Amino acid sequence: MASLRLATIKDIDDILNIFKSAVALLKGQGIDQWQNGYPNKEQAVIDIQKGLSYVLIYEGEVAAVGTITTETDPSYTAIEGSWIENDSPVYASLHRIAVSNKFRGKRLGQLMLASLVEKCRELSLNDVRVDTHTDNKAMQALVYKRGFEYRGIIPKYGGTSSRLAYQLLIDCSDKEHGG
Repeated sequence: MASLRLATIKDIDDILNIFKSAVALLKGQGIDQWQNGYPNKEQAVIDIQKGLSYVLIYEGEVAAVGTITTETDPSYTAIEGSWIENDSPVYASLHRIAVSNKFRGKRLGQLMLASLVEKCRELSLNDVRVDTHTDNKAMQALVYKRGFEYRGIIPKYGGTSSRLAYQLLIDCSDKEHGG
């Protein structure tokens, strides 16, 4: 059984190890995402301190990490495409999602993404956005499988290469059921 919880500073070593292995995996696949010293310890600590970082616990261990933020992402305003308009003035962005090497192949990426979306529902955040590198086919498959819709390209995301942008609108009126 897996469960999602807020990350604490006690999780920092596990989180950094997950990031390190994800960086190596992406590099091995020839994907230049996360190859410039990001994500790093400073970012992980900030995410924890702000209450943005979540960990997925599986078999008693930190198996995956991801963040939910409602801070406006300036890069998202430059989208070559468009976001679906809705009544919510706030959107959730999911970032820095990664799974421990130890648990690869157990579909925990899917579970982590589903758990983060469910947490957004619990927080009444009905507009959920995520972006990924144009070469990160695994993440693209995860977001499609979860029901996200492709919305366009975010050019030169954070000074790096372009990102593909996705959006999912969820019904927060029935918080008892996952969607």
